[in-house]
Amino acid sequence: MTVFTHQGQGKARVSFASPYPGTIIPFDLAAMGGTLIAQKDAFLCAAKGVSIGIHFQRKIMTGMFGGEGFIMQKVEGNGFAFIHVGGCVIERKLEAGEELHIDTGCVAAMTSDIDFDIERAGSIKSMIFGGEGFLFARLRGPGTVWIQSLPFSRLAGRILANAGPVGGTGEGSILGPVGDMFDGDNG
Repeated sequence: MTVFTHQGQGKARVSFASPYPGTIIPFDLAAMGGTLIAQKDAFLCAAKGVSIGIHFQRKIMTGMFGGEGFIMQKVEGNGFAFIHVGGCVIERKLEAGEELHIDTGCVAAMTSDIDFDIERAGSIKSMIFGGEGFLFARLRGPGTVWIQSLPFSRLAGRILANAGPVGGTGEGSILGPVGDMFDGDNG
């Protein structure tokens, strides 16, 4: 992990950007009990005093079939941490015993007191012909969960599905692949 340390006098600034379109969410871990569970690769940066680890889901069915929700990041400490999620984000506070059922890839982050499990998505017929995944996440409160509208895997799949033939289309050039030979970016 890269560490930035200010050696000079006065204030200094450092900037971080998200790796793909989405939302950067700041978390004051001290105000949250010191722990946040986030999707893998969500961590962007943090202040000194914050550590990043791996969080495995403990339930065997979640581990075997949980997909994106099986291995998550555990962000711990008493400082500020910033995570990046795809698309827009919705923060949802769940009361004790309240449940939320969503696509496993849409779980961006949650407090450590959320109970995370997976369940089958409907009947066998709807699983095969419905166009959605086979499983969804069941989140049970109390706690807070942050839901993302565009998981990276879904964004990448849509880009690949619409990219056309290998090599693209010349980015709008009327010359197409012939113009690509002369654009200087191929070597």
